Amino acid sequence: MAQVEGMILDVDGTLVDSNDAHAHSWEEAFGEHGIHVPYARIFQAIGMGGDNFLPAVVSIEKDTALGQALSQRRAEIFKERYLSQVRPFPGAQALLQTMHDRGLKLIVASSGKEDEVNALLDIVGVTKLIDVLTSASDVQNSKPAPDPIHVALKKAGLPPEAVWMLGDTPYDIEAASKAGVPTMAVRCGGHSDDELAEAAAIYDGPGDLLAHYDESPLA
Repeated sequence: MAQVEGMILDVDGTLVDSNDAHAHSWEEAFGEHGIHVPYARIFQAIGMGGDNFLPAVVSIEKDTALGQALSQRRAEIFKERYLSQVRPFPGAQALLQTMHDRGLKLIVASSGKEDEVNALLDIVGVTKLIDVLTSASDVQNSKPAPDPIHVALKKAGLPPEAVWMLGDTPYDIEAASKAGVPTMAVRCGGHSDDELAEAAAIYDGPGDLLAHYDESPLA
């Protein structure tokens, strides 16, 4: 395998403990519009972008009037009620600092909105370490489509064989795989080992990967 030159990073559920907050934000937005969906169903789909999330969960297209209203209200609820409560996972900042210090280009590929992604990176304290940022506004199709990975690679100027992906959902793994990028997964986002089974390696969270860094595929 080629030398690892870059790390594609998911943010929500990977670096910050935000998946529950996003799920509750969607649940409340749905409720305000008279749509009642079990929390577990919503949580299971967190990690998809809105273009895939809404059709999968409530059979509503994002570009419809209702889809746009739901997406907007979800964003408002997340910022107003939950963003201030979001915390980084243990070891997230130290892990990215180690990657940076060892010469890896740090590439964010998120299905989230750019302003939210930047706010979450600030919470982790790693904004200055990020070399490339790709968000929902940069792609037509979000995860599990490979578009975010393709765009991230193009922006970084790196081939798929020179990078790894770090994510927490099966959608991260699927998107990366379709783009020819192997994935390391973390359990801290709330998905089971069975759901993450296609990853090349699985860790409890950023701190666990950091503790085993020299035994990881990045060594």
